Amino acid sequence: MTGLSLWKQNLGRVPAEVWTRTDLTSLVLADNGLTELPPDIARLTQLKMLDLGHNALTAVPDALGALEGLTDFLYLHDNRLTALPAALGRLRRLRYLNISDNPFAGWPDVVCEMTGLAELRAEGCGFTALPEPIGRLTGLRELSLRGNKLGSLPETLGALTELRLLDLRANPLTRLPAALGKLPKLEKLDLRWATSLGDATVLAELERRGCRVYR
Repeated sequence: MTGLSLWKQNLGRVPAEVWTRTDLTSLVLADNGLTELPPDIARLTQLKMLDLGHNALTAVPDALGALEGLTDFLYLHDNRLTALPAALGRLRRLRYLNISDNPFAGWPDVVCEMTGLAELRAEGCGFTALPEPIGRLTGLRELSLRGNKLGSLPETLGALTELRLLDLRANPLTRLPAALGKLPKLEKLDLRWATSLGDATVLAELERRGCRVYR
């Protein structure tokens, strides 16, 4: 593994020499005030981990989708992203994605194409709904949606049969899909500060099966 960390260096832009480091498997560019990421990122084909968190990115380039070897982590949290390019759908081996704390215009549909994900963090983005295709992420073990504006969830969550942890804290949920009660491996469901829930039948079913429900 060959890593380069430029965390919190006040760079403003990525130094050109970084794009010559085609041996890199890990690159940290977090907390640098970056406003753009050039398409040169496509040169770093060996990357398994990329951290772009805590910057000022308003977009990421299609070239990011060329990093099909990106298997471990992609951090895009705490930027100014309003959408994600369709090209990211090529990252089907990626296991961890964090898109939290971005002002997305709506759920980025391309995330549902990233079928290798085991953990997805999408907190504090203002999402009002999840799309039905989220059920394609059948390998998810952890899903964190804390601090959004979700009033309900699609029944297709029932397809996430590997899910162990579901964090729904601080959402204005009024109901839960019946399919949620059927998730065979769910160990923890966090509903704290989700104070609008009505019928608790689903929760009772989960608790009978040993799932810890926090509310």
